Formats: sequence, C-alpha cells, structure tokens
Amino acid sequence: MRNWLYSSLALAALVFALSFPVAVPAAPRTPQPKPGPAAAAAAEEHPELRAAMANLRDAREHLDHAAHDFGGHRVAAIKAVDEAIHEVDEAMKYNGR
Repeated sequence: MRNWLYSSLALAALVFALSFPVAVPAAPRTPQPKPGPAAAAAAEEHPELRAAMANLRDAREHLDHAAHDFGGHRVAAIKAVDEAIHEVDEAMKYNGR
C-alpha cells in the first residue's frame, strides 16, 4: 500500500510538473527596416495580376507552338487568351476610377 501511495504521488507530481510550459525568455526583437517608396510601389503592382499575365502569355506561347489545329479550337483558344491578356492589362492600368 505504501508503494502504491508513493507511486501515485510521484505520478501526480510528474503530471503537474509537465502540465506547465517552460518559461524561456524571448530573444530581443530586431527592428525591421521600414519599406521605402520603391517597396511600396512594388507592393502596388498587383502581384496576382502579374502572375495571371505571365500564365496567360505562357499559355499563348504553348498554343502558338501546338502541333495540331484541334478542329479550329486552338485558334479560338488563342483568341480567348488574347482577349484575357487585354483584360488583365486593362485591370493593371485601372486605379479605382
């Protein structure tokens, strides 16, 4: 009975000790440099639109070099991609008018 009591107390102490996180002092924060005007301009260039434009131009290139006409659907796809490129270009120029 005495061993059971000591084992129970030891287990309770272990669970109690492990239930609290260890407090470690945090390292001092290094100040982040403030973005300059060039960084602000780059952030305003709409990265999603630039990525979409790159993907559309890549798709246009693949369609241009396709080995088959696919029953006229390749030409229709090229026309649709050209229209999409134009629309994304207009969106990039739009400034909330």
